[in-house]
Amino acid sequence: MVNLTPKEEKQQSRQHSQHQQQPPQQNLSTIRMISPSKRVLAVLTFAYVMTVSSRVLAFAAKNPSLLNSSYAVKRGKAMFSAFSGFCRVQRQNDLSRPSLGSGKIDSTSIRRQCDSVRCFNSMYSSEGDGKQQQQQQRRSATSLSSTTAAIDIQTATTPTTEATKVLVDDSLFLKPTPDTRHYRSITLPSNSLQVLLVSDPKTDIEAASIHVKAGHFNDPRTRAGLAHFHEHMLFLGTKKYPEENEYETFLGTNGGSSNAYTDMEDTNYYFSVNPLNHKNNGEEEGDAENEADVEEGKVVSKALYGALDRFSQFFKHPLFDSSMMDRELRAINSEYINAITSDTWRNYALLKASCDADHSFSKFGCGNYNTLTNGGDMNMGKKEGSEENEAVVVEGGGGTIPRLEVVEFWKKHYVGKNMKLVVVGKAHLDELEKLVHECFSDVRGDSNDPSPFDDALEEMKHERQQLLFAGTANGATDKEMEEVTTATTAFGSSQLGIIREVIPVAEMRTLKLLFGFPPLDDAMMNDSKPHRVLSHLLGHESPGSLHSLLNEEGYINGLSSGVTLDVSDFSMFSITVSLTPKGMNERDKIIDLIFQYISLIKQSLPSPAASEEEKGGENHHTPVLKEYHDEIRRIGQINFDFSENGDPTSFASGMARRLFKYEENPQEILIGPILMENLDFDITQKLLELLHPSNALITITDPDAAAAIDVDSNDSSMYQDTDLMDSSWQQEKWYGAKYRQKEIDPQVMEKWASYGSGKLSIDSRLKLPELNKFIATDFSLRCDDDDNRDTDSITITSTNGDDTNVATTMPTPPKLLPQDLPGVRMHHKMDTTYRVPKTFIKIHLTSPNVYKSPRSMTLNRLYEKVLNDDLTSFVYDARLAGCHYRVACTPTGFRISLSGYSEKLTDLLDVLTSRMLSLAEEMLEGPAARPALYQMFQKAQQNLLRQTKNIRLDKPYSTAVYNSRLLFEDKIWNIQRYIDEMEEDAYNPLTMEECAKVAEECLFGRVKVESLCMGNIDEQSAKEVGKVIEDHFLKLGRPLSEDETPVFKSLKIPTKSEAKAILGGSVVEEAQSSKIPIIIEELAFSEKEENNAVEVLLQVGCGLTLGQEGVALLALLGNMAYNSAFSQLRTKEQLGYLVSATTRTGSGGGYALSVGVQSSTTLPAELENRIEAWLLTFHKELVEMSEERIAMEAAAVVAQLRERDMKLSDEVGSYWGEIMLTETLSEKLKQPAFDRKERMAKFLTLRDGNTNGDLHANVDEQSFTPAELKQKMIDFFDRHFSAESPERRAISSRVYGQKGKSIYLDNIGKPGYLSNYDDIRHMQQFMSSWPAIPYWLI
Repeated sequence: MVNLTPKEEKQQSRQHSQHQQQPPQQNLSTIRMISPSKRVLAVLTFAYVMTVSSRVLAFAAKNPSLLNSSYAVKRGKAMFSAFSGFCRVQRQNDLSRPSLGSGKIDSTSIRRQCDSVRCFNSMYSSEGDGKQQQQQQRRSATSLSSTTAAIDIQTATTPTTEATKVLVDDSLFLKPTPDTRHYRSITLPSNSLQVLLVSDPKTDIEAASIHVKAGHFNDPRTRAGLAHFHEHMLFLGTKKYPEENEYETFLGTNGGSSNAYTDMEDTNYYFSVNPLNHKNNGEEEGDAENEADVEEGKVVSKALYGALDRFSQFFKHPLFDSSMMDRELRAINSEYINAITSDTWRNYALLKASCDADHSFSKFGCGNYNTLTNGGDMNMGKKEGSEENEAVVVEGGGGTIPRLEVVEFWKKHYVGKNMKLVVVGKAHLDELEKLVHECFSDVRGDSNDPSPFDDALEEMKHERQQLLFAGTANGATDKEMEEVTTATTAFGSSQLGIIREVIPVAEMRTLKLLFGFPPLDDAMMNDSKPHRVLSHLLGHESPGSLHSLLNEEGYINGLSSGVTLDVSDFSMFSITVSLTPKGMNERDKIIDLIFQYISLIKQSLPSPAASEEEKGGENHHTPVLKEYHDEIRRIGQINFDFSENGDPTSFASGMARRLFKYEENPQEILIGPILMENLDFDITQKLLELLHPSNALITITDPDAAAAIDVDSNDSSMYQDTDLMDSSWQQEKWYGAKYRQKEIDPQVMEKWASYGSGKLSIDSRLKLPELNKFIATDFSLRCDDDDNRDTDSITITSTNGDDTNVATTMPTPPKLLPQDLPGVRMHHKMDTTYRVPKTFIKIHLTSPNVYKSPRSMTLNRLYEKVLNDDLTSFVYDARLAGCHYRVACTPTGFRISLSGYSEKLTDLLDVLTSRMLSLAEEMLEGPAARPALYQMFQKAQQNLLRQTKNIRLDKPYSTAVYNSRLLFEDKIWNIQRYIDEMEEDAYNPLTMEECAKVAEECLFGRVKVESLCMGNIDEQSAKEVGKVIEDHFLKLGRPLSEDETPVFKSLKIPTKSEAKAILGGSVVEEAQSSKIPIIIEELAFSEKEENNAVEVLLQVGCGLTLGQEGVALLALLGNMAYNSAFSQLRTKEQLGYLVSATTRTGSGGGYALSVGVQSSTTLPAELENRIEAWLLTFHKELVEMSEERIAMEAAAVVAQLRERDMKLSDEVGSYWGEIMLTETLSEKLKQPAFDRKERMAKFLTLRDGNTNGDLHANVDEQSFTPAELKQKMIDFFDRHFSAESPERRAISSRVYGQKGKSIYLDNIGKPGYLSNYDDIRHMQQFMSSWPAIPYWLI
């Protein structure tokens, strides 16, 4: 697999797509496909870049002394002087990776959330998998006034009346074919702030983002984490909007959200809103004309106007209130502690510790309480000093709060010339331009311009000297407070040529080779992007590739390559291999093969003495490396041409970052990442020379190495080239990773570098891949055929309360096609809206046998892994060319998904479904007949066992959520049951033959099929897909009957009276101080886990008992609870960094409100008490909330429900989700409710109660006035959430960190405490189930 640097990728959307590759690039010839005016501009730009590149090369050749020593080969081997153009002194710019910016836990409610989670390349990233990487928000604070300690702020520069400078208007932007947005790049003359304006009349989400060219590389050495802390503080109030919750409250009532991340060299802030038009105070009722103007783009929505006004204050008048700093310091510390047991964080910190200590990459970017206060201890003391000085001295012992440093950081970096802004809205470009001018013209342009803090800086410095505790740090001198920006090489000869062994927390085995590379922003790297062809070849998975050979040997689970780290003065090229236990034992051989493959690539280059014609001039034979390069360009151009508009929030954030790179050519900002010139062989040669062992940092992550800590160093090692037995163990400072390392032995280095040179031969099984034959050539649209010109929308007529009819236009839903065989349901919809040549095929095979036992589920999961492993080398080219597939085992059966360019997709379906049958048949033959398959089966079993065991190391909050699910959902097998089936000493070991037999029964036995074909596919082709499904899955078995269909139930959590009846009333009262009668407890599995967690689950009923009204009320309350809980429990009380309040739906249709906190400082029982106290606070907020605010909250939820799908894949996902909601229902109830969200939206669209002028006329008869809705919400709360309610159904799921172990042990056996899986199963015997009828059928 090929990994591309995040600089070359679009910022991740709200639904993370794992292993998604950025499309490769276009060549000059494809510019002919663009309009003439754009073509001329592109050609001129191309010519200019080529001229600059040639001059740089010539200059470098004449100036060999400019070479940076970081790229010199170790032990004096000099590098080519032409490479000097790559090497530059460090500068602070926008090249780095995003961070975790919030402690809010992922919500599965209807709220749209913005994802700020990144993987290893990220700063402040969460270590969770793709599912956990959905939507973590940065809603930084609510409901606390912050004026007490704020210093007076001067009036900033008055807005200029000077006209903005238009750099590039819409007609010159190079866009994909489906892109209907309008673009304009401007510069504000008052401050040089560059802005990208995006007008999208079709959008239901408006967004903005600012990218600042300053990150933790800019931290003072005495205040590690300052940039990160500064980012947090910006959310806590401004002069114009001093209430710390004002920004988030405004966004929430307009259906929006916000987030931010701090990276190495940059920081990004972004928000989203729905284009709502709430009435402002004093406005008259009724504003339909204004709403129409917003819809038509004539005016800016009030939501975007208000949000951008509040957002702009971050960069004009922040408060940086001292009284809030101690709380936020604790939040940073909690964030740090949350990451200590994360292998992602530990490995990243170890890499930072490996570089030159004088380079800014070595800095501790997250920070903690101690580093940010320059010596403070949050566990010591309380505030001391006089009243006026309390805000300056930290509450803990020692050190000082970093207010002075925060102010100076803002003053220096948060200026117009150091920032880029992107705004996406419904309004026309002219209206957006006026808005930006109004909001941002008075932002300072330069660090020397007057700031609001100028008069207070000297006073703050004086206070700093007066208010230090005795015996603590003396504070930072002016010199110490300066940012360290030296010309030091991060990874020079002293840091490379190293091999290292690391002990992970989780069970994982990896081999990573990191090579020092030039920064990708260098002109010569950026022009032809030669690193991409190297990444393409090294990560290829076709037969004969490095991946294929290692996989056939059973050594690896996966292999990826690409630039994994990129900053302004260096990057790191990575080859990362996930190893099997067998592969770990053969790690020496694997490294040998890696360097052999690198040598094989080198041999594909023409010799240095070759003529230009021999290097691939016109009308001459083209070298193979150039053909790969051109193939990447071709695929990239196709993908760009048909790329669709995505999430505006992610788009705004990504484009703000990208605008720094394209500030001189903003018209290329969309197409720029895929532009590639012809392959430069000289530069490619230099990069290949850098893939040398002397330029490598080799890291081996091995859990079994832990045993070596106590082993006598004189014991012999099983390794030769990578033996580290004589090296001593060390521990990284911040995250505690244990490692040992040594320099690579010179003889080993010489061996690795000598393959293919005549001294050592290359393994004959290795070969470069064939050119890709799966690249699509037919991009015609079926909807343009004469027989397929159907409408793509329908009109639904409803009646208002005043008996008038109102028409609502909705997309035409898929229709059910007739099939020849029973047991197959094929839904079809041909796209006429998005008009891209792509098709999506979704298939679900329902079987009662998949989840009938832990063993059956395990065997089916193993079959899934073997299938995917078996198909890898055969479908890899198809994936590169844009055709993707996925086969997944679920509790109700198997799901098959295919997507991609229509021309090749049905062929892929036939290959995939045919192989699913033949694979099972071959596995039945046994290990002796199929040794290669048996090796795959063994590897699959090892991997699944490892992955299942690692689930036990999930964060405590995740474990708490899982444990509550074990209780209130029926038929949930415990993780340990799966582990028991797979352990080597299992009583009845799993076999390949049994796996095949079980898979055959589930796939080709008693099954029924639900499927969907959507996109560029007509009805006849969809019927042909149905025929393939029938032939491969149904003709061998028989249709599944209704009573055999697997059904899952949600169980009723007992009320307090019911719990007393089960457990014994007096016993429960004596044993518990909690208001919750049933408590699930578990001790964190990891001995290093410091965090505790609690989830309080408040069950409210099921679809049948709630109906649409109850579900709507829960959705609205959950939406409002999120901000309230975060404000109280996280911002004010600082219980922990992770706080959540969201709705939960069980697999059997049970609904609940879930409130959770993870804390490193507070034990579970107290966390539970604080959640109960918050519920009282939330109730009070509801009672005191104005009707106008209620109407705004309801309108925000309605806007979210009515958000239109932005691209074809979104629409497919929406329809398929509705179809899957019916998978366990009987045939009479099986009609998908494609209008379910619209029905809910109409239900929450309020009647005009003479309260809010923006209430709509298009409402249902049963809809409420704001006053009625408010009372229903309070009644709902009192019935289901109040601790005094006899109907409340609540459980608490607690997880203790190791410090709470004694409490956990003391509670075992007490009435009402469920301390293990057996206790949970016992309690379930007393619990009845909810009916599984969905609410939309009531």
